[in-house]
Amino acid sequence: MKKIITTITLFSVVALSAQVAIEKSQAEGDGLLDFPSNGTKGILLPIVETLPINASAGTLLMDKNDKVVKMNVESVWVPLSDPGALAGAFFNTNGEIPGQNRIIMGASTTAAPGILVLESFSKALVLPKIANPHINVKSPYPGMICYDTISKSMAVFDGLKWSYWK
Repeated sequence: MKKIITTITLFSVVALSAQVAIEKSQAEGDGLLDFPSNGTKGILLPIVETLPINASAGTLLMDKNDKVVKMNVESVWVPLSDPGALAGAFFNTNGEIPGQNRIIMGASTTAAPGILVLESFSKALVLPKIANPHINVKSPYPGMICYDTISKSMAVFDGLKWSYWK
């Protein structure tokens, strides 16, 4: 019985600190999520109709009403892009699943609401790296974010154009 408990505990500790490699065989660096370098795929932010009232600082999303990519900074939604467009965007018409959290990485629990919550004292989100996304991403989707390796900045696509943040 002690061996079973020890094995389960060891597995839980490893799972809590594990990194996830996306489209590559092994995670590298200190990120919770690790993407391949020099790709053309970014992270798609959720496009929401109603801004969450209880969002944690650092929450990123695209506001469907004004078509702007926003980040929550101390309960204030700061725009990261100019008004864009949602042409070609597809929306899920199913009802939302009740509850605050869907996927938590880096911890067993969290108080932060969200679909994907990254919790860690030593690891961060490392964005997908794309050289010149405005040139190399042929069909970007509204709300896409990545790291531009040429300008060395975060790039966000608002449905019309790319905005860059240093």
